[in-house]
Amino acid sequence: MKHFQEYLDMVNLAIATIPYPQHPKELYDPIAYHMALGGKRVRPVLTLMACDAMGGDSVVATDAAVGLEMFHNFTLLHDDVMDNADVRRGKPTVHRRWDDNTAILSGDTMLTIATQYIARTVNWQVMSLFNKTAIEIYEGQQWDMDYENRNDVTVEEYINMIRLKTSVLLGCALKTGALIADADIKEADLLYQAGVNMGLAFQLRDDVLDVWGDPETFGKEIGGDIMNNKKTFLLINAMQLAKDDDADELRHWLNDPYTTRDEKVPAVTALYERLGVRRLAEEAIAHYNDLAVNAFNQVKMTDDDKEAFIQLSNKLAGRQF
Repeated sequence: MKHFQEYLDMVNLAIATIPYPQHPKELYDPIAYHMALGGKRVRPVLTLMACDAMGGDSVVATDAAVGLEMFHNFTLLHDDVMDNADVRRGKPTVHRRWDDNTAILSGDTMLTIATQYIARTVNWQVMSLFNKTAIEIYEGQQWDMDYENRNDVTVEEYINMIRLKTSVLLGCALKTGALIADADIKEADLLYQAGVNMGLAFQLRDDVLDVWGDPETFGKEIGGDIMNNKKTFLLINAMQLAKDDDADELRHWLNDPYTTRDEKVPAVTALYERLGVRRLAEEAIAHYNDLAVNAFNQVKMTDDDKEAFIQLSNKLAGRQF
């Protein structure tokens, strides 16, 4: 297996050389702009790593890797519109730099481009997995939207939602690489399980970083989830744990439509700290990362390849990139 950076270089080169049509510029320029923002490219790298680890050729998996990254970024364009987000990876979001309609239509185009790249694998199992994963992600997004209007969301419901919205795509990335390498289905499924648990740890870390992260490294404005009353792992646990004055204060911040970011974010953060919900999140992150590591250890591959996946899983759980 190559080093992470070598796979990343392969992905970045493939993305940088995507032959977008020149016209209409208003459709394709936002796509090129967003894709050039970079990011960790974890999903396509996982596809290439899995293909090599299972005895395949990562070059053959490059189209699928690009397709999955394009699909992931399509979801981000639409998410930013839904969340009214201003910043993505330290730059203005597409709907802020252009407008909502442009972000929606360019996102739709990205979905089709992604499907074209996946189809180049000429592998019905890969295409079936991609379509299944896409629908699950849409289901997760719908649950996320539904939960905004509910105050009785459970931790179990939230974990299932982020599994669908975020984690299944990491599982898909790993299993896609394995399928292209013609791996045994048991090994491919173990890699899928590892990816799903990596994704759960990753998303829970994202919840933590939205509150306590560094905007420079996080790439987004801190406190966005708090301002939008997003039912994150932190908020759900806080709603269950808060009593008396803490419960009254939390209800106030959730229901006050006139509060400013400078008022609400520090106040809710302090409330989270009093209630100890960060510790609960850290424990959950460690749990799901352990499950990912255990799954990787069961896959029939070299010890060096296992170690590469495990190191990456640990980094994602800690967001130490």
